[in-house]
Amino acid sequence: MKKHDSPNSMKRGYARLCTRLAKLGPVLQGTITERTLSRDDPQHPGQQKAYGPYYQWTFKRHGKTVTVNLAPRQAKVYQRAIAQHRALEEIIEQMRTLSLEILEHTTQGVKKRKSRT
Repeated sequence: MKKHDSPNSMKRGYARLCTRLAKLGPVLQGTITERTLSRDDPQHPGQQKAYGPYYQWTFKRHGKTVTVNLAPRQAKVYQRAIAQHRALEEIIEQMRTLSLEILEHTTQGVKKRKSRT
Protein backbone atom coordinates (compact mmCIF):
# COMPACT_ATOMS: atom_id res chain seq x y z
CA MET A 1 0.00 0.00 0.00
CA LYS A 2 1.33 3.44 -0.89
CA LYS A 3 1.93 6.24 1.58
CA HIS A 4 -0.72 8.95 1.48
CA ASP A 5 -0.10 12.69 1.65
CA SER A 6 -2.89 14.03 3.84
CA PRO A 7 -5.28 12.65 6.43
CA ASN A 8 -8.17 13.38 4.04
CA SER A 9 -6.68 11.26 1.25
CA MET A 10 -5.98 8.51 3.78
CA LYS A 11 -9.61 8.63 4.96
CA ARG A 12 -10.80 8.39 1.35
CA GLY A 13 -8.57 5.36 0.87
CA TYR A 14 -10.02 3.83 4.03
CA ALA A 15 -13.55 4.46 2.74
CA ARG A 16 -12.64 2.66 -0.52
CA LEU A 17 -11.45 -0.32 1.50
CA CYS A 18 -14.75 -0.32 3.42
CA THR A 19 -16.62 -0.40 0.10
CA ARG A 20 -14.54 -3.36 -1.09
CA LEU A 21 -15.20 -5.10 2.22
CA ALA A 22 -18.96 -4.61 1.87
CA LYS A 23 -18.93 -6.22 -1.61
CA LEU A 24 -17.44 -9.51 -0.43
CA GLY A 25 -19.62 -12.59 -0.55
CA PRO A 26 -19.57 -15.53 1.86
CA VAL A 27 -16.18 -16.18 3.45
CA LEU A 28 -14.80 -19.50 4.59
CA GLN A 29 -11.49 -20.60 6.05
CA GLY A 30 -9.75 -23.76 4.97
CA THR A 31 -8.43 -25.57 1.94
CA ILE A 32 -10.03 -27.63 -0.81
CA THR A 33 -8.07 -30.68 -1.93
CA GLU A 34 -8.84 -32.72 -5.03
CA ARG A 35 -8.08 -36.41 -4.62
CA THR A 36 -8.11 -39.39 -6.95
CA LEU A 37 -7.71 -43.00 -5.90
CA SER A 38 -6.07 -45.82 -7.86
CA ARG A 39 -7.24 -49.34 -7.19
CA ASP A 40 -6.81 -52.70 -8.86
CA ASP A 41 -9.35 -53.00 -11.64
CA PRO A 42 -11.56 -56.03 -10.92
CA GLN A 43 -12.42 -56.38 -14.61
CA HIS A 44 -8.79 -56.22 -15.79
CA PRO A 45 -6.44 -58.01 -13.36
CA GLY A 46 -3.02 -56.40 -13.08
CA GLN A 47 -4.27 -52.96 -14.14
CA GLN A 48 -5.15 -49.95 -12.06
CA LYS A 49 -8.41 -48.03 -12.25
CA ALA A 50 -8.67 -44.37 -11.21
CA TYR A 51 -11.60 -43.26 -9.08
CA GLY A 52 -12.52 -39.64 -8.51
CA PRO A 53 -11.87 -36.87 -8.39
CA TYR A 54 -13.08 -36.47 -4.82
CA TYR A 55 -13.02 -33.13 -3.06
CA GLN A 56 -12.19 -32.54 0.58
CA TRP A 57 -12.46 -29.35 2.61
CA THR A 58 -10.03 -29.18 5.51
CA PHE A 59 -10.25 -26.55 8.24
CA LYS A 60 -9.62 -26.02 11.95
CA ARG A 61 -12.41 -26.17 14.54
CA HIS A 62 -11.52 -25.62 18.21
CA GLY A 63 -7.86 -26.31 17.45
CA LYS A 64 -8.56 -29.62 15.71
CA THR A 65 -8.28 -30.36 12.00
CA VAL A 66 -11.61 -31.30 10.43
CA THR A 67 -12.02 -32.82 6.96
CA VAL A 68 -15.34 -32.82 5.10
CA ASN A 69 -16.03 -34.56 1.78
CA LEU A 70 -17.70 -32.32 -0.80
CA ALA A 71 -19.64 -32.82 -4.02
CA PRO A 72 -17.99 -31.24 -7.11
CA ARG A 73 -20.51 -28.36 -7.19
CA GLN A 74 -20.03 -27.79 -3.48
CA ALA A 75 -16.27 -27.69 -3.94
CA LYS A 76 -16.55 -24.84 -6.48
CA VAL A 77 -18.76 -22.76 -4.19
CA TYR A 78 -16.57 -23.44 -1.15
CA GLN A 79 -13.44 -22.56 -3.17
CA ARG A 80 -14.95 -19.16 -4.05
CA ALA A 81 -15.75 -18.57 -0.37
CA ILE A 82 -12.16 -19.45 0.57
CA ALA A 83 -10.88 -16.97 -2.04
CA GLN A 84 -13.22 -14.34 -0.56
CA HIS A 85 -11.74 -15.04 2.87
CA ARG A 86 -8.24 -14.44 1.54
CA ALA A 87 -9.43 -11.15 0.00
CA LEU A 88 -11.00 -10.24 3.35
CA GLU A 89 -7.71 -10.82 5.16
CA GLU A 90 -5.84 -8.66 2.62
CA ILE A 91 -8.35 -5.81 2.94
CA ILE A 92 -8.22 -5.95 6.74
CA GLU A 93 -4.42 -5.81 6.69
CA GLN A 94 -4.57 -2.73 4.45
CA MET A 95 -7.15 -1.17 6.78
CA ARG A 96 -4.90 -1.75 9.80
CA THR A 97 -1.94 -0.16 8.04
CA LEU A 98 -3.98 2.80 6.88
CA SER A 99 -5.60 3.21 10.31
CA LEU A 100 -2.19 3.53 11.91
CA GLU A 101 -1.14 6.15 9.34
CA ILE A 102 -4.36 8.12 9.93
CA LEU A 103 -3.95 8.01 13.71
CA GLU A 104 -0.29 9.02 13.53
CA HIS A 105 -1.20 12.03 11.35
CA THR A 106 -4.26 13.14 13.31
CA THR A 107 -3.20 12.68 16.95
CA GLN A 108 -0.45 14.27 18.95
CA GLY A 109 2.04 12.03 20.66
CA VAL A 110 4.09 12.49 23.80
CA LYS A 111 6.39 15.49 23.61
CA LYS A 112 10.06 14.58 23.76
CA ARG A 113 12.18 16.04 26.51
CA LYS A 114 15.24 18.05 25.72
CA SER A 115 18.46 16.32 26.63
CA ARG A 116 20.41 17.75 29.60
CA THR A 117 23.88 17.31 28.18
